[in-house]
Amino acid sequence: MSNTTPAAGEKLQKVLARIGLGSRREMETVIAAGRVTINGQVAKLGDRVDMNAQVNVDSRPVTLKAGEETPRRVIMYNKPEGELCTRKDPEGRRTVFDRLPRLKGERWIAIGRLDINTSGLLLFTTDGELANRLMHPSTQIEREYAVRVMGEPKIEQIKAMVDGVMLDDGMAHFTDVQEFGGEGINTWFHVVILEGRNREVRRLWESQGLTVSRLKRVRYGNIFLDKRAKAGEWTELSQDEIDELSTLAGLALRRAPDLTPDEKNRWNRDKNKRRPVRGLRNSNAGRGEEYTSSRPSRGDRRDGERSERRDDRRRSPEGAARRPGPNRGRSPQR
Repeated sequence: MSNTTPAAGEKLQKVLARIGLGSRREMETVIAAGRVTINGQVAKLGDRVDMNAQVNVDSRPVTLKAGEETPRRVIMYNKPEGELCTRKDPEGRRTVFDRLPRLKGERWIAIGRLDINTSGLLLFTTDGELANRLMHPSTQIEREYAVRVMGEPKIEQIKAMVDGVMLDDGMAHFTDVQEFGGEGINTWFHVVILEGRNREVRRLWESQGLTVSRLKRVRYGNIFLDKRAKAGEWTELSQDEIDELSTLAGLALRRAPDLTPDEKNRWNRDKNKRRPVRGLRNSNAGRGEEYTSSRPSRGDRRDGERSERRDDRRRSPEGAARRPGPNRGRSPQR
């Protein structure tokens, strides 16, 4: 530890993440690359700071804030297929950050990721500590997905995925699997997992020799994907929803700051400039079908060719998540 860094205080990556510069993991990478200084000295992993320290990131000063001073805004985004969960793609492909409202002096932090061929619910916040708590495996936050599987899985295969399967990066399992029916060679399921490992849902099905032809996240914790955000759109969560997320994360409640008139105008302009989401080809769809993601993705009982009305959500395998009920951990009854 450098002799200019106070022994007391909080870990540097935690403080930088809290003010919205990125996740803790991203900040650890930035620190390890020598891009952060504390009181004029290059910082190292493990350094701690108090709020009076002079911290620069990429030679630019940053204003440190105590936990209770950090704004806690959260938005829900309905990700279409074909978008990347990265801030900038070297190949120039569209990213989820391209459509988010602009912030002044803050950054949106993604709470988890979805791969390019997965659609649905993504949460973003300005509070790095909230993002870190909600993503950490120890918090055990439920993530629910609507999954379309090619073929008709056997009850033994479903039971194996609930009991647990050894993947390349360790044991994995669904805490709940419910069948929603289907037509032709496709069957819809809703599944729940408690962590966010890379392609975990797809790999669990693949471990049973089954192929996922469509995947959509419909719930994260207490937040359900609903009609407030169509594909490619975002909406700001209510104070009650933010409080529920904070409680799940074990954090003290904090009021979301009101938008200033300038922020309201800027956010409205960003929404009005939203480009329609074009038809995106799903490389994993099995049949290579193409569909337009600009409309809300709902019940897909005819292989993705027709969407149902939102009022039919209860019959729609893809459109609506289920409230947690007594059947957690049970396989579907045939």
